[in-house]
Amino acid sequence: MLFAAGLGTRLKPFTDQHPKALARVNGRTLLEHNIRYLQKAGIWEVVVNVHHFPEQIEDLLLRHKGFGSTVHISDERSAVLETGGGLMKAAPFFTEGDFVVMNVDILTDLDLLQIIDAHRAHQALATLAVMNRSSSRQLLFDEEMQLCGWENKQSGEQRMARVSDTQREFAFSGIQVISSSFLPRVRQQGKFSIIDTYLDLAATKPIMGFDHTGSQLLDVGKPESLNRAEQLFP
Repeated sequence: MLFAAGLGTRLKPFTDQHPKALARVNGRTLLEHNIRYLQKAGIWEVVVNVHHFPEQIEDLLLRHKGFGSTVHISDERSAVLETGGGLMKAAPFFTEGDFVVMNVDILTDLDLLQIIDAHRAHQALATLAVMNRSSSRQLLFDEEMQLCGWENKQSGEQRMARVSDTQREFAFSGIQVISSSFLPRVRQQGKFSIIDTYLDLAATKPIMGFDHTGSQLLDVGKPESLNRAEQLFP
């Protein structure tokens, strides 16, 4: 699943007239870049949620025949539901097995097959791609890379899912592998962040981190990031 429903306010003025998923890097939209990125891992069926200028995304996918993939639309025209709500809106598409979820404005060279293998090896409910990098919000993991908390470095706010002698800080990369058995355990409804659900479940269930520090990762959320993306992701 590609999260593409956000308003993309950091990419103004482009997003005054277009969804952020259609911002271009070296002539290709972010949507195309990530559909092709998923294809490299053998993922040929994709769900894209839409809200902001949804018809532009639908038209692009129709004209280019999903760039070779089967693409389903999860319609959030009436209200954008954030990551958790967006996932649950699309839940009928994920009936069994594991699936990858990522933000459409992330570009990376992370080997998805490695995180998928790690997810299955740990029999995790969810495995989050994380990096050792500067961020105002950090996820906290124990020595086994099980999620134990979250911290806002600016405000000092902290939320602990469980007690751990060790707290290793990592920034979330906006990419995760989720088991379909995760979905029935989600208690939140409506508009909410998927991180809240991870923290709820981490007290008793394996929510794992996958450290891919050293990989290229770029959040293409600002105009200046597009220029940087063209250098890193030709």
